[in-house]
Amino acid sequence: MAALAWLLIPLFAALGAAIWGSWVTRNRTAGDVSELAGYARFREAMEKSHSGSEVV
Repeated sequence: MAALAWLLIPLFAALGAAIWGSWVTRNRTAGDVSELAGYARFREAMEKSHSGSEVV
C-alpha cells in the first residue's frame, strides 16, 4: 500500500503541473479590444488639446 502511495504522488504532481501549465498559457486577449479603443480615444484627445498651442 505504501508503494502505491509513492506512485500516486508523482502522478498527482504531474496532473497539477498540467493543469497549471494550461492555465498559464490560456488566451487572455479578449479585453485588448476595449483597451486599445480607449487608448485611441486618449491619443485623439491629447492631439486635439495640443494642436492649437505653441511651445515658447
